[in-house]
Amino acid sequence: FQSCQNVGEEKNFVFLSKKIEPSSVLETAPLFDGLKKELAWNKFSGPTFTESYCWPPVARGYDVVVISQQGNDPLLYIPPVLTLLHLESDYQALANMRGVSLILCPGWKKAQLVFDLLKTYRKGCRRLHTKLIILGQNKGAASQVEICNCEVVVTTPHNLLRLLECNTWLLCRLCHLVLDEIEVLFSDTTEQVFTILDYYKKATAQAQGNPPHQIIAVGTQWNKHITPLIKDFMNDPYIVITVLEEAAIFGNMQQVVQPCMNSSRTAELLKILDVTQRNLQKVLVCTDSVTEVEMIHKALKSNSIVSLKKHKESKCNAKCVLERWRKMHSSGSPAVLVLADDCLQPLGITDATCVIHFSFPSPGVFRQRLQCMTDSFCTGIKDSAVDEEHTKAKSVILLTESSSCHAPGILRCLKHAEAEIPELRDSTARVLESEENKKFSRPLCASLKTFGICRNRTVCPDRHQINFSIDMAQNIADEMIETPERVTIVPLLIVHATNYFGRIVKKQKDQYTILAKEMNDYFKVPGRRISVNTVEKSVFYGLCEGAICHRVQVVETAAKGEENVCEVTIKYIDEGRTSQVNSDQLLHLPAEFQSLPPQAVEIIVCRVKPIDNEVEWNPKVTDHINQKIKGKLHHAKVVHTLGKTVWVDPMVGVTHLPSMKIWINEYSVKSEILSTGLGTDNPEHIAEIQKLCRQMPVLDHAENLEYFTKEDTADLEEASNPQDTSTQENSESLKKMFLDVFFLDDVVQTKEAEDSTVHQQKSCHPQIKWFQDNVTVTLKVQILRAADSKCEFSKEKVVFSAYSEGRLYVADLELYQSIIAEKSTCVIKDREAVILLVKEKKGAWSKLLKNKNVHVSLDFEHWEESEDEKPFLVG
Repeated sequence: FQSCQNVGEEKNFVFLSKKIEPSSVLETAPLFDGLKKELAWNKFSGPTFTESYCWPPVARGYDVVVISQQGNDPLLYIPPVLTLLHLESDYQALANMRGVSLILCPGWKKAQLVFDLLKTYRKGCRRLHTKLIILGQNKGAASQVEICNCEVVVTTPHNLLRLLECNTWLLCRLCHLVLDEIEVLFSDTTEQVFTILDYYKKATAQAQGNPPHQIIAVGTQWNKHITPLIKDFMNDPYIVITVLEEAAIFGNMQQVVQPCMNSSRTAELLKILDVTQRNLQKVLVCTDSVTEVEMIHKALKSNSIVSLKKHKESKCNAKCVLERWRKMHSSGSPAVLVLADDCLQPLGITDATCVIHFSFPSPGVFRQRLQCMTDSFCTGIKDSAVDEEHTKAKSVILLTESSSCHAPGILRCLKHAEAEIPELRDSTARVLESEENKKFSRPLCASLKTFGICRNRTVCPDRHQINFSIDMAQNIADEMIETPERVTIVPLLIVHATNYFGRIVKKQKDQYTILAKEMNDYFKVPGRRISVNTVEKSVFYGLCEGAICHRVQVVETAAKGEENVCEVTIKYIDEGRTSQVNSDQLLHLPAEFQSLPPQAVEIIVCRVKPIDNEVEWNPKVTDHINQKIKGKLHHAKVVHTLGKTVWVDPMVGVTHLPSMKIWINEYSVKSEILSTGLGTDNPEHIAEIQKLCRQMPVLDHAENLEYFTKEDTADLEEASNPQDTSTQENSESLKKMFLDVFFLDDVVQTKEAEDSTVHQQKSCHPQIKWFQDNVTVTLKVQILRAADSKCEFSKEKVVFSAYSEGRLYVADLELYQSIIAEKSTCVIKDREAVILLVKEKKGAWSKLLKNKNVHVSLDFEHWEESEDEKPFLVG
């Protein structure tokens, strides 16, 4: 059963598997009175067109599948589910147990929204116990959750499976299972959702009495996994689809794209009609002009194909054309109607079996053309598609060189409909690249920067490639990163758990500290606080907040109000935060206070991301990190820099003990995130950032990238390769961009870097991380699938060598203190070699090596576990 409804001036489409009487008015909707009052109190404007069709079957306890553009709105199911829970008599079959409704959401953010809506609308219901469950990966977290008296549980698939490890009885009480944003659940957590469904199916089979059981699935798109959901887990569900393209996919419509030259469209049309005529289909050939309608009709006539035509200049009226077209088909003759797009709506055809898109349609016209076949959509789930080709609705698009600009939409449509068109891959790849280029003036995607990946680039509005004029418009001054291997950072604005804005503080004579004192002293004198009469965008001003003065830049201005004062948006150029103030609060900033470049930099902590493939950090993690790090000193290793953004790994909170001339390592930011149980390792992050930045035109802008490295490192590179070619310059600039340095403590006296040119032509030095306890020192040599490995120990030296992927790696390490060579060992693993050095004398080593080696660094996580209170010293 399907129906096309008109509501006011807007035409709405609905495809139904079974007839439903819609409830389009709140007063007559199948909800209990208290909930209706609560909805009205919250100025609810519905029910919407989709809600009017899905509320009745949900409120009556039937299984329901809803696909709608509104499919991500929880109000599609919350009001009727609350109505069911209000009727306590439904749960008498559960004896002494209360029934549970489970709402599965695709992520913590959606789960929070659903939970908040339940808290809002349960006020008109009987006392209802609801619980939001977001568990970390920490052991014991699930066992601490109390859900005995809970009636509505809101969670995600991963969190539910963690919960079920300690609360297997939960599904025995489950009466209503809601799958929110079903297409996202099945796309991102297919295995987890089907595992839950299997548990639910077994639990319902073993349930005592006859409790109600209901599954509700709502979403914006049809997904292939909805078919087994309906067949294997639902009981004759009501299917409500209000998106025509999704109804076509559910209705088993075959989508074909036929590439051809613009000049050969007619020949291609004749080939297609030769097939359709043999199956006696009712064919529409659609185009966008009167001229093409006449041309097609004439071509068909000359090839002995009987057809009808209709366009706005035709003499025959719409009713006459329809009658003749249907008589042709009923008499056993092929029925072909050539018509212009402006005749689609007046004709109102719904029973065509094939639509051929002779001209490439816009999305709106494409939808109108598909609607001509809605009577031919299948209304049920088929076990097999064998021998159904002749009855299946078919849409054939002729894609020519002149319509390639529409390829992104076609590609998405084909991908969603699981159609394969190999011939289009090259051209669509070029067009998709063109689509990405349209975003070139947008900001660089935050997810790409923060995690190294954007999970849905086609929907994301931001840029996913380097734009030199934006990303490198402002660079970090050379003096701010004197030693990239260790910088001192003060985070001042916490965007989320791994993204901050703050300052890089110089070790000696920090220029901003001097400037801030001079500004405060200057503006202490009342006569020097001169308000600005005319505010201009991008200009620097002063702003006093109590006793502290800031440098700010106007980002946006509004229309002036009373007394010539307007509200302006400002950016604190030395902190990174933004705010809104009245224009009369801005002060004239003397030129001597404007010479120092803006000090705020964006800081991103690498190699950690949210668990469960979440795209945003849980606020619990952000709040914890905010309290831990804001305004405090940290040491960090800079692994990459782009404009005024620095990627750091690691970043460690420190305390300085001036009397002992040492820094104490208090915590690692990454470890703090992992300790919440809501974060996990992201090993590909840095590599993905480097891959992104390789797109940047390095050669022409090498002079802007010098701050990525130290001068002595560049000198070393020049000495090792004296060739003076443009290729070398390009390579050196690239090396500066992707500098790989290690985190060293500044209390260690700076010495000349160990001369490693001996093995330079023959071997590479592996990266090594180390940590210690009182008895041993552990070295982790980063090497993949080591072969022919050797490790030689002597009293004050260890030499490791091995081959990996055809390259020889050698580490010749002169130790700071003595070891017992015969007791030291080396174990080769798949991704690393672990060397255990037994100390000759027990106690802590202040460093590992006699001489500095940029390939050796501290393993901070292990160091924290074993040396929490020891001095922070690195060799």
